[in-house]
Amino acid sequence: MSDFVIEAPAVVALSVAGTDAVFPVRRVYCIGRNYAAHAVEMGGDPKREPPFFFQKNPNNLDPSGEFPYPPHSSNVHHEVEMAVALKAGGTDIPVDQALAHVFGYAVAVDMTRRDLQGEAKRTGRPWEIGKAFERSAPVGPIQPVSEIGHPDCGRIELKVNGELRQEGDLNQMIWKVPEMISHLSEYFELAPGDVILSGTPAGVGPVVKGDSMEARIEGLGSMIVNIV
Repeated sequence: MSDFVIEAPAVVALSVAGTDAVFPVRRVYCIGRNYAAHAVEMGGDPKREPPFFFQKNPNNLDPSGEFPYPPHSSNVHHEVEMAVALKAGGTDIPVDQALAHVFGYAVAVDMTRRDLQGEAKRTGRPWEIGKAFERSAPVGPIQPVSEIGHPDCGRIELKVNGELRQEGDLNQMIWKVPEMISHLSEYFELAPGDVILSGTPAGVGPVVKGDSMEARIEGLGSMIVNIV
């Protein structure tokens, strides 16, 4: 018998490639402007300045292969990213020990209500309305480190209706995965089940209902997401 006064929410869990086991999600951190060319296209500075992060909600992660076009927006953008799934956490994690905390990696897309995000930026308000909406992070199965190692280079791309929109290489990240983990752990107590979206290359742009996206990262496979 439970003492909860309402039914407890379901645990968000992502599939793990090659197994029936699943990965439970605790928190989702996202790094902003982590590829120089994308920083430029968003009006930022490509220099190596201190990283900044925002959050999505665990239940924003969506493996269904469908993205429902959200309400109150007419400018929704795609941002292909590599997701980093943690198996261990802590505070003040040294850079040279950070990769030992990683369980695996996955293909993901940070969908963004760009018009609402832009308005939030102009008025100095938080970004959640543009970033943390329902099913705003399509994600593929997690590829365990035990099978693929730690990808620090490899092509990352996104196509819409077969047309190449985004392309880059994981080695173009301004802040590498171990540095992201270490920096986050200075400000948050990381824990097993945390997921980090590691930034997107240049070429972000809008989608409309009926479009089909294909996100691909070398070594992690590809994911098809239909806009409905």
